[in-house]
Amino acid sequence: MSDGKSEIQMNPALAGLPEGERTLLIVDDDAPLCQRLARAMERRGFVVATADSVANGVHAVESGPSAFAVVDLRLTDGSGLDVVKALRKARPSARVVMLTGYGNIATAVAAVKAGAVDYIPKPVDADAVERALLATADSSLPPPPEDPMSADRVRWEHIQRVFEQCDRNVSETARRLKMHRRTLQRILGKHAPRS
Repeated sequence: MSDGKSEIQMNPALAGLPEGERTLLIVDDDAPLCQRLARAMERRGFVVATADSVANGVHAVESGPSAFAVVDLRLTDGSGLDVVKALRKARPSARVVMLTGYGNIATAVAAVKAGAVDYIPKPVDADAVERALLATADSSLPPPPEDPMSADRVRWEHIQRVFEQCDRNVSETARRLKMHRRTLQRILGKHAPRS
C-alpha cells in the first residue's frame, strides 16, 4: 500500500469539518495493513480508530459511530458486513468502504446493499480509499479499468452469485441457470478464470 505523503496533507474536503465529522473507523484483522492505512489516513486529516474483529468493530460503533469507515469483508470472527450494518443503524449518514481479498460480484452487491458506498479489492491503496470515502453523488465516473474482467470471469462470477443465492444447492442453481447439473458441477469445480 502506498500513501504517497510523509507529512500532514489534509484533504480540502475535510478542512472545514469539525473533528467529529472527520472520524474514521478502520476494521481489519491484518495488523500491518491496518496500521499503515491508519497512519496514511491520519496524514490526510481523518481522526482514526482501529479494530481487528467484528466484535471490536461493533463495540467501537456503539461507543461512538464514526463518520467514515473502512471495513474488511472477512474477519477472523465473522463478516465485516455486520460492522457495516451496525454503523448504518447508529449513523445512517456514515460513508463506508468495504475491503476484501476475495473480490467477486456477489460480495460487492452484498456490501452495497448493507450500506457501503464502494468496494475495493486488496491490496489497498490509501489514495483509492480516500477517493472512495470522499466521493460525492455528483462525482464524475471513474476512468475505465486498465484490466477489466474477461467475459469468462463475468460468467463465472454470475454463476457463483446464483449459487450463493440458492444456498449452494447445485440442483436448484442448475435449474435457475437452465444448465445441466453436471456442467454446473464442472464449472463450480474449477478455479475462477483470470481477470
